[in-house]
Amino acid sequence: MRPDVVVVGAGLAGCEAALQLARRGAVVRLYERKPQTRSAASASDLFAELVCSNSLRGRSPENAVGLLKEEMQRLGSFVMAAALECEVPAGGALAVDRERFAARLTQWVRDETRIEVVTADVEDIPFDAEEVILATGPLTEGALAENLARHTGAEHLHFYDAIAPIIDADSIDRSIAFLASRYDKGGDDYLNLPLSEEEYHELVEGLKQAEKVPPRPFEDPTYFEGCLPVDIMAERGEQTLAYGPLKPVGLIDPRTGKQPHAVVQLRVENADRTAYSLVGFQTRLTHPAQLEVLRKLPGLAKAEFLRLGSVHRNTFIHAPGLVDRHIRLRRDPRLSFAGQVSGVEGYVESAASGLMIGLFTHSRIVRKPLMPPPSETMHGALLDYLVKPNKRFQPSNVTHAMLPSLPPKPRLRKRDRKRAYMERARQALTDWMSEWQVQSIEP
Repeated sequence: MRPDVVVVGAGLAGCEAALQLARRGAVVRLYERKPQTRSAASASDLFAELVCSNSLRGRSPENAVGLLKEEMQRLGSFVMAAALECEVPAGGALAVDRERFAARLTQWVRDETRIEVVTADVEDIPFDAEEVILATGPLTEGALAENLARHTGAEHLHFYDAIAPIIDADSIDRSIAFLASRYDKGGDDYLNLPLSEEEYHELVEGLKQAEKVPPRPFEDPTYFEGCLPVDIMAERGEQTLAYGPLKPVGLIDPRTGKQPHAVVQLRVENADRTAYSLVGFQTRLTHPAQLEVLRKLPGLAKAEFLRLGSVHRNTFIHAPGLVDRHIRLRRDPRLSFAGQVSGVEGYVESAASGLMIGLFTHSRIVRKPLMPPPSETMHGALLDYLVKPNKRFQPSNVTHAMLPSLPPKPRLRKRDRKRAYMERARQALTDWMSEWQVQSIEP
């Protein structure tokens, strides 16, 4: 029997998409390599395996990921239902018993009569349905990766992500940081942290001595020269950073009227200027080590990090310009992407993308139009991030910086701003579900 939809990959995104479609009446063929073969990161034959942490991060809807989880619950997410059923104590975070969690989702998939599970190591995109969802995860490799490059264009497929930390703007000491661009080109586009010679050498030594995340067995520790981890640059020579991303040329510290020995630049992340990324600070440092080293920088003693840096193996498409807002390939709309291969980062974001792609695909099957959620919702903001033009596109967790600006007045305090984002998102999701008659599914 020819299925309505083919889903490739039974990770979080693939399971969520398949279950959303099947419970809404679609016939799904789900291709999964387990138990025939496993990726190098897998330790179980279960679907939806959590290969790293068992944490789905913060619960509070005043946080970006907490708000995303709340929206998923309202939309009837199977991943969220399984997580709440299998949760373990974790303070303000939502953590799960990973074995029970994966087993629950596996059972739902295998018990669903409209899902045909095909065990196969897929080497090419199987167009045996009019709708195909590729949800093969961050370790898409081999013949499938080669064929994906052929479909998308090799220049649009990446195998490592390099993520720089993002800092809450309100936590940066503005008595030290100053706004300027090199040689006054482009206006005051960057916040600059001036370093004396002593502070610069302390940073270099800190980066060299700090604890690093060891490469996983399936990762090739050969990094792109154009996007090296900052700690590797520090190891290459005492002045490498001063002649690289920390070069002070063209920048004058207004406090001294002189050029500093080095400058750490922060690039604005959103229109509200509530978040800044540390330019060139993709790093292999562990999260505790990053906090220790970076908070020693002038102006960052009380820095609050919205996202910490990383460099790791991650197959993903350069989504902007390649897909539409339904995350379909523009050159071949039969093919949609879900999960980390689409350019999202994290368990929750992967499942959320699977949920969205499931809803979009079902709407096309039943020929009932469905516009994406508004940008004011966390789901809409995540979709916007994937399609907004961005030459420096890298996978990202959700942050409030992805949301549209709040009214400029009155200027809200940080806590009030988070609450305003939350309340606006809740109403926007309610209105969207009502307008487009989006029904929540009971897992």
